Amino acid sequence: MILAAAYDWLRALHILAVIAWMAAMLYLPRLFVYHCGARPGGELDETLKIQERRLLKGIMNPAMIATWLFGLLLIWSNAERAGGWTIFLHWAWMAKFALVLAMSAMHGVYSKRARLFAEGTNDWSDKRYRMLNEVPFLLAFFIVPIAVVALK
Repeated sequence: MILAAAYDWLRALHILAVIAWMAAMLYLPRLFVYHCGARPGGELDETLKIQERRLLKGIMNPAMIATWLFGLLLIWSNAERAGGWTIFLHWAWMAKFALVLAMSAMHGVYSKRARLFAEGTNDWSDKRYRMLNEVPFLLAFFIVPIAVVALK
């Protein structure tokens, strides 16, 4: 019952973590677009490597961890409030979980791409990064209505 009592705080912290995670997920591929045009070894290349590393390590990774942590605590809290875990067999919970896994997979792709830029071995074009930049928003476009409307 302790988690159920903290539900509103958990939800607030989860939302803040999601905001930070999404901001980084939308900004990092934009940096990649600019990085594609940078001369290897040049000043812009080195600056972008630093920005990408700081964004990934300082904001994106901690925000994803916090999002998952508070999200899982919310699930536990909801199970306590609802009197059991069977509520999570609902289609909306399964869909949201699958979409959040997809968002986490995109996080992994972005992490790998940042590492490749840091190593100087990027092999993707700026066009590909422009398209990749839209994926987190498209995932959020489905996650948020499920969380707000279907999971009352």
